[in-house]
Amino acid sequence: MNKENEFSRILWQIQDKHGITEHGKAPRRAYFIKRTSVNKTRGVFMHDNKEKLTLAVEIADLLLRSGGEIYRVEDTLLHILDAFGLENYDVYVLSNGIFASANEDREDACSIIRHVPLGDVHLGKIAALNQLSREICGQSCSIEEAWIRLKQCQDMPAPKPWVQGLSCGIGCGCFCAIFGGGFFDAVFTAALGIFLQYMRMEHESRKTSKFMTNIVGSAFMTAASLLLFNLGLPVRQDKIVIGGIVPLLPGIALTTSIRDLFNGDYLSGAIHLLDALLTAMCIAVGVGFVIILYQHFPGGVRL
Repeated sequence: MNKENEFSRILWQIQDKHGITEHGKAPRRAYFIKRTSVNKTRGVFMHDNKEKLTLAVEIADLLLRSGGEIYRVEDTLLHILDAFGLENYDVYVLSNGIFASANEDREDACSIIRHVPLGDVHLGKIAALNQLSREICGQSCSIEEAWIRLKQCQDMPAPKPWVQGLSCGIGCGCFCAIFGGGFFDAVFTAALGIFLQYMRMEHESRKTSKFMTNIVGSAFMTAASLLLFNLGLPVRQDKIVIGGIVPLLPGIALTTSIRDLFNGDYLSGAIHLLDALLTAMCIAVGVGFVIILYQHFPGGVRL
């Protein structure tokens, strides 16, 4: 398949995904924008400026979905539009939305509004998109090639499940040791951390709410630590819980909110801050519910 056919196929997929339309018309497979010449109107597949704006927004969309900071997404979008030679463009980026317009004082004015749900961080996609934007700004990447590169970034896979599980387990065990746990505490926490990550991946595949995932995950770590403690094993239950819930903590959301607030992006900062607070509350609910239930269960003890 040559680059032109590949480019057309990628455009069709993106139009179907986002329902790209013009002037409020119903979504369709491909759309045509009328170009008027002297006594003649000719349909074209996509207006040049609209195509450039769409490409820039698609790159910003994927960057934001992959966990890019607001200022990075906005700066990337502005640099790409400037490199494409568009005029009178405005860009407004939120934690879950992108607003972009170009050539506002001309007949070929165009604008795009895009809703972007909060997603997981994927540093590989962020690095690839940053490199793509640098090449576009350096005029070393054509529009057709940029679409193909963007599709490759979208299809970039996440780490294999066993890699994620092992990494989560090692991280949980290390955090347990950092917070004062012993050797056996770290070993048991690592084993529970592996199981916790597989549980999270299963919930993600089922599109389970992130809040419910955090409640169930923290409750599981607490219940498992209490079980090990009641079996008479030489473990410290509190250290296992502390190390085990670290993967659930909203560290990135909290630091991103602080950065956005310092940059003056108060709305985006408030959104990330609210997300972090709600996540922390869900973790506290999961841990507290199991501990209260254990204390009131026949034979339970005060921890």
